[in-house]
Amino acid sequence: MMCWYWIALRSILYKEINRFMRIWIQTILPPIITIILYFFIFGNIMGRRIGDINGYSYMQFILPGLIMLCVITNSYSNVASSFFSSKFQRSIEELLVSPVSTNMIIIGYVGGGVLRGILIGALVSLVGLAISSYQIYNLSISIVTIVLTAILFSLAGLLNGILARNFDDISIIPTFVLTPMIYLGGIFYPIKSLSHFWQFVSKFNPIIYIINGFRWGYIGYKDIPLQVTILIISFSIIFLYMQSLILINKGKGLIS
Repeated sequence: MMCWYWIALRSILYKEINRFMRIWIQTILPPIITIILYFFIFGNIMGRRIGDINGYSYMQFILPGLIMLCVITNSYSNVASSFFSSKFQRSIEELLVSPVSTNMIIIGYVGGGVLRGILIGALVSLVGLAISSYQIYNLSISIVTIVLTAILFSLAGLLNGILARNFDDISIIPTFVLTPMIYLGGIFYPIKSLSHFWQFVSKFNPIIYIINGFRWGYIGYKDIPLQVTILIISFSIIFLYMQSLILINKGKGLIS
């Protein structure tokens, strides 16, 4: 039985990896070009006028946030579009009636999003390190944070793919919910620079904690204790995984 599960998981993962690697010009290259533009505009042009933030240059400060921006958007969009495409093409029905557990289906699709997110994060990190030339403060925490974030937003993309009824629904959540949360999540400014009221409001945005944790691992700067970051990401992963499991087992939203 375990052998069957492994073969099923390997097949789903292979399909997912092959999907985004086959169209690498659309999936891998754009985030790297985007990050270089961010470095040029915000790191060089704007950064010189803004100056240092707690001893770090502006480029050093925003780099971890920009890396996480790429990880979040790529892991999310990969799973959301892939799972909805499976519904649209009705190939998900063949998968559901096959002897594959729901857990393997979730892990397979989420695994594809995680691998794409980590690959993009690693490439963008290399570009950032080449441009700004400094050492990572704590590699272990950086890796843990980036992997947990890729898992979290792959699961969020899976939920979007499950509940979406058409292709427009795939773009609504990223446009009106995810993007504002990312840009108000502390990429370009420290949370301590906000007034007490807006600091309080910002703490309801989970992306604040994600960027804070990765920024500490990357350059050694943090506004929020690292334990809080890990706890919130882990709890969110468990919650979204259980929601995905329940929805797929009930078959809710699986017929487009």
